[in-house]
Amino acid sequence: MTKALDLSRIDELKENAYSNIESYNDPDTPDALAKFTSQIKAVLLADPKLLESVPEYLPIALYDQVKFPPEAKNKWAHWVKEGIQPEWDEFKTTVAFNKADLPLVLAVKNHSETLLIESCIVLFLLANDNKSAATNSEQDDDYIEDQEEEEAYYDPFDEEEEER
Repeated sequence: MTKALDLSRIDELKENAYSNIESYNDPDTPDALAKFTSQIKAVLLADPKLLESVPEYLPIALYDQVKFPPEAKNKWAHWVKEGIQPEWDEFKTTVAFNKADLPLVLAVKNHSETLLIESCIVLFLLANDNKSAATNSEQDDDYIEDQEEEEAYYDPFDEEEEER
């Protein structure tokens, strides 16, 4: 039986996680995000129940640490596009966690398997510029149409440059 993803929750998690990540991703303090995620990992490992009040901390803690094998990306794109929450057995074969993060991942899994899956969906969206593979091909079609329209575009500045 397939379980539906709560896409509004995924969007909210993604937006909250992304704004936190961006606030710590400062070129003036390049280690800020790494220090913050390290602290979050330690706190969440000690008490995964904190995720009930700040669920966006899990995607922050695992940001840039979770890998999606190329052969699994189509599955992820399909799950996102169709709003399907993958079953645990299928999910665990389509994602790769860093060895150092496994204790946290297992603690979160024991607390809430759903939250772990949702967080990985957020990470997939962040890693793929918020696009599914199906969305990418649709956008490529739009790009081709835009190019065709641009050919008919007239810009008087182009003529001035040609005259020079």
